[in-house]
Amino acid sequence: MTLRLPLFEYRTPTSLAEAVAILSDSDGGAVIAGGGTDLFPKMKRRQTTPTTVVSLSAIPELSGIEIDSEGNCRLGASTPVAAVAASELVPAVVAAAAAEIASPQIRNTATLGGNLCLDTRCNYIDMPELWREASGHCLKDGGDTCWVAPRGDRCWAISSTDLAPVVIALNGTLRLVGPRGERETPAEALYRNDGIDYHDRSDDEILTQVMLPPFGGRATYRKLRRRGSIDFPLVGVAAAAHLDDRGTVGSIRLVVGAVASAPLRATAAEEFLVGRQLTDEVIEEAARLASHHVRPQDNTDTGSRYRKWMTPVFVTRALQDLRA
Repeated sequence: MTLRLPLFEYRTPTSLAEAVAILSDSDGGAVIAGGGTDLFPKMKRRQTTPTTVVSLSAIPELSGIEIDSEGNCRLGASTPVAAVAASELVPAVVAAAAAEIASPQIRNTATLGGNLCLDTRCNYIDMPELWREASGHCLKDGGDTCWVAPRGDRCWAISSTDLAPVVIALNGTLRLVGPRGERETPAEALYRNDGIDYHDRSDDEILTQVMLPPFGGRATYRKLRRRGSIDFPLVGVAAAAHLDDRGTVGSIRLVVGAVASAPLRATAAEEFLVGRQLTDEVIEEAARLASHHVRPQDNTDTGSRYRKWMTPVFVTRALQDLRA
């Protein structure tokens, strides 16, 4: 069956002010397109049918990577993922995580902001419209039941962004611009553990820049997926830590992605690790703590039990990376 895009107006503003004005005047009928690698397939499946698509590709100030006078790495939200992966200015863990996203063709089109603002995913909605009508619409699709957990009243669609866990682990800050002005927010505060209301960003706000503070510690990103490329993460673990000369953890941020509707900070494991060396026994206990509250659902291409089992495995590998 051939899936075609619905009718829509395609706008290419050349300034941030023009883009904000279009979004403000659309009465909620406009959506932002970075590279469109996630948006357009959803439009073909009629998961979303906007009247206007606002491309940010023609706004020059939204692209590029630079180090400012204070040593912060500033990345424009429209910077292609491939450019982030190839950059020598960004922290190595960010480049490595960007290189893990999808395929070379998609990385050349997809943008940093698009990956950070990626819509939540679920097997019950990422299907063509006729399939969803036959099976019954879910909560995220306008129905009254979550088919993943029918007895509950919330949507369990999962966050599948690779870059968000890394940016959170590095204590990054996001700059957003909208009709009410400009604001900055910690990356962690952008995400909500709700499959429908998954962002603290209004529809008329634009993510314009990511700021990463100087980081002199060790960081890593570990990703589980079915194939070695293309696929979204089934589990993603980002870790960033400062260790002293003896290998004792002075501070650490540990983030688990793709197991809930938002990236999750493993705060219990972080608190346990501070002041300890990364011995095998310490890593084993930290991995247990990090995965204790993880409750994956059966809404992706492997079972929830497998993702639950693999969470401590990938936390272990991430902590071993830091030790090494």
